[in-house]
Amino acid sequence: MIVDAHCHAGQGDQMTAPWNTAAPLGKYFARAKAAGIGCTIVVPAFHTDYDAANTELAQIVARHPRKLIGFAFVHPVRNAGNILGMVSRAVKQWGFRGIKVHGADALPTRELCEAARHCRLPILADITGRTHVIDMFAPEYPDVDFIIPHLGSFADDWRAQQQVVDKIVRYPNVHADTSGVRRFDYIVEAVQRGAITKIIFGSDGPWLHPAVELHKIRVLGLPRRDEELILSGNIMRLLRRRSAALDGAGRQAGHDLALREDRQQQHRQGDDQRRGGKRSPAQLVE
Repeated sequence: MIVDAHCHAGQGDQMTAPWNTAAPLGKYFARAKAAGIGCTIVVPAFHTDYDAANTELAQIVARHPRKLIGFAFVHPVRNAGNILGMVSRAVKQWGFRGIKVHGADALPTRELCEAARHCRLPILADITGRTHVIDMFAPEYPDVDFIIPHLGSFADDWRAQQQVVDKIVRYPNVHADTSGVRRFDYIVEAVQRGAITKIIFGSDGPWLHPAVELHKIRVLGLPRRDEELILSGNIMRLLRRRSAALDGAGRQAGHDLALREDRQQQHRQGDDQRRGGKRSPAQLVE
């Protein structure tokens, strides 16, 4: 099974750009199905009220429980004092499996990280190119898993992306997704430097095409086992680290996730020899 670890869904309320106006999933579902993507992690569009946005997302996930896993979007400043309550509700009531924060709103705070620690959830933290903050939160919260989308910069800041490669190699709890990364050789470099367990496939749908983003992983020419880590294994490992306090929808979501992984293992056939002719990452940069 392929897991798209980064997609948006629902309505924004500012209506000044696509990402704060609407994230419809109709075309995305068709494209993901054609690409062989079986499960997608969704977060709300940008919103001035993330309580409302997370509630809407929960309704979307409930309509597609076999396809979607929700992450709660949080504004670390505007929601200060209520973050644990928001996250706990999302986990226990709706079965959400992580937290999203975006630097266009605010960067991670202690309150946010402590809520993630309490619920044992990963944080999808878009740092918008400000890679120095990783050196602040990663060592302070070594038991919290951080996923840095776009290798640190959707704006194609090559300096930030290079530095994020360095940091996912350095910090055991820092990972990165591949969505929107145009400078392909940084993904290659991350693989070559041994970060195969730290790289996560994501599309940043519905605005980016999931098949196009998936193709970047395919052309790495990896052995089957390594490719499966990027396409599902790494993110599923992070999602399994859930709080023992989960109940209701949270427990059911965890059970469903385990079943998905079991099915993935059962359907594995063949080995790396079946993928003969694949080029190694080293060959790709020659």
